[in-house]
Amino acid sequence: MSLQAPSIVIFDMDGTTIRHLNPKVLGLMEWLDDTAFSISKVWGKMFDQKKEPKPTAESPAGAPVKPPKAVMMHRALHKMNRKPIDLMVEPCPGIYTVLSFLKRKGIPMGLVSNGLGKGYGLDVIQQFDLKEYFDVTIFREDIHRAKPHPESIIKAVRQMGTHLGENDTVWYVGDRHKDVTAAQSASRHLPCTVIPIAYAVNAAIAILEKKYGPEHIIMSYHEMYKVLNQLFLTAPNDAALASCKVEAK
Repeated sequence: MSLQAPSIVIFDMDGTTIRHLNPKVLGLMEWLDDTAFSISKVWGKMFDQKKEPKPTAESPAGAPVKPPKAVMMHRALHKMNRKPIDLMVEPCPGIYTVLSFLKRKGIPMGLVSNGLGKGYGLDVIQQFDLKEYFDVTIFREDIHRAKPHPESIIKAVRQMGTHLGENDTVWYVGDRHKDVTAAQSASRHLPCTVIPIAYAVNAAIAILEKKYGPEHIIMSYHEMYKVLNQLFLTAPNDAALASCKVEAK
């Protein structure tokens, strides 16, 4: 099935919007996330009464967010690797071309990450002037369950204050297997279609495993710009594609 032009685009951060100058750091953070998720699954199977509920929606409003050990490990890692942001990470090549294009088209954008906002993610946004592009940012402190649970994607879409229908499509762009899984799960709990867009090899493998077509694999932002440009050129009009613009508050 061919891609549909997006009504909303949500980006993962590490490895998708920005890339680490030392890939080992990103690899360690991803390992921490994956290990914490695996442990939680084993724990749930051992103790049914404490088993994490299936991902049907966001956690209840007002429920306290208790930082798991993975969050504390992330925080400790960033403290040990205390460097200026621009000596740690840089924007992925071509990302501003895509962000600027979507902004001109009036497409709401969000940023979601399993990483911390305070002391890292928010600094990244400020350092690289990304705030003007993202209507919503969701970090690990803002959610109860990290990806591959879909909570962060669901929360981002709902916080945008948009009217979504069955004809709307949300693109979720990520570089990891868990990003594809989270997007697939989120689509079951929103009135629109959420589709994963793989930005790197790890996510590309997941796309094929989960029976999505190769059009869901876009390995560079230069390629994504061409795809988006063609989708909007062939659409009836821009207004129809921007039907989910963020409401004025």
